Amino acid sequence: MNTSLTDLTYKMFKPKSIIKLLKHQRAFVVSRIKHTILVAGFGSGKTEAAVTKAVYILTSTHKKLNVGYYLPNYPLINDIAVPRFQEFFEKHNIQYKYNSTEKVFYTKYGKILLRNMTKPETIVGYETFYSIIDEIDILPKSKAKAVFNKIIARNRQVCLKGQKNSIDLVSTPEGFNFLYNFAVKEWTTEKCLIKARTSDNPFLPEDYIETLSAQYTEEELTAYINGEFCNLTSGTVYKSYKRDKYNTNRIALHNEPLYIGMDFNIEKMSAIVYVIDGGAMYAVDQIINKYDTEDLANAIREVYPTNEIEINPDASCRARSSAGLSDYDILIDEKYNFNVNARRKNPEISHRIRAVNKSFEIGKLFVNLEKCPALADALEQQSYKNGLPDKTSGLDHILDAGGYAVVEQIYRSGLD
Repeated sequence: MNTSLTDLTYKMFKPKSIIKLLKHQRAFVVSRIKHTILVAGFGSGKTEAAVTKAVYILTSTHKKLNVGYYLPNYPLINDIAVPRFQEFFEKHNIQYKYNSTEKVFYTKYGKILLRNMTKPETIVGYETFYSIIDEIDILPKSKAKAVFNKIIARNRQVCLKGQKNSIDLVSTPEGFNFLYNFAVKEWTTEKCLIKARTSDNPFLPEDYIETLSAQYTEEELTAYINGEFCNLTSGTVYKSYKRDKYNTNRIALHNEPLYIGMDFNIEKMSAIVYVIDGGAMYAVDQIINKYDTEDLANAIREVYPTNEIEINPDASCRARSSAGLSDYDILIDEKYNFNVNARRKNPEISHRIRAVNKSFEIGKLFVNLEKCPALADALEQQSYKNGLPDKTSGLDHILDAGGYAVVEQIYRSGLD
């Protein structure tokens, strides 16, 4: 047996059936977490795992109930789901009848209802106790959310006492869409995220990955082969950042020196708070969407009243406004007791981006996800537009703020 395969035994089948599954497929099938999510590349066996689990769950209830299986449209149901279920039933000697009009498989264990997600409002009029959603990330984010809520409402049949109803998902990631929010940003202990790569399936043609590589961009390959969430609209600016790898629980301690990067935009004032420990920088707080410089400065001192603070701001802070005071003049006011370290000219944008990416790569930069959620999102999602970081997304303010401090501290450390 291939070492990448594991066995799964169907106790209710006669004769007893042994199913050979890849490790990530088995992990998905045997999981009894309320929401198990398999995010994987093309050809990794997502649908095989989903079909196997749908039947496995159906045959394990000891009472006739319904399983819901959802795909984005009817062609995918007819071309993918129907032949896969038919093949599975026949291979394992499970008697069934398929009603092509109703899109329902009838078995002695219960029914498998094949449903499409084209119109969320049509997901009505039936009940299930278990559901699998296949390729939800193909849908726009708002539509996917509406579909998921409708499926939750259908998933209400009572099974065995103490057994919770569940909804699982399998999909190739399509950027930072519904699945990313659901499985990563909104993760809870009731969710289990399993990832797999195309290369985890040893039974594909030898040139399959090579053929894909010739057709897709680097970012698309990250999603479609490695099964990773990434920005697919264009190149990601901060390619080196990985939220799990560079997460930290570090926080600012009482009276600890702080280094704050700052960007100036009316009503969008942004500051990222860092501590330096052991030669590494830790983003420990974000203070964003303040009205003006004074509002931001007051907010910083309200949160950190006694810490020694160095401000590393946008060089534009030296420009005087029509009122006569510059942002720099406001920040150096003795009531704040800031040490303002403002360059005469900002570093080149490419230099700042390279400094941030390199700091992650060499293990010198970390982000506290709990304290800096907007910064983490922006690092993952900002893309290039016409060769420059896209400013229309609104992600640039917080990233500029964070980058100014990183560049200054790297410059000072001699790594520049």
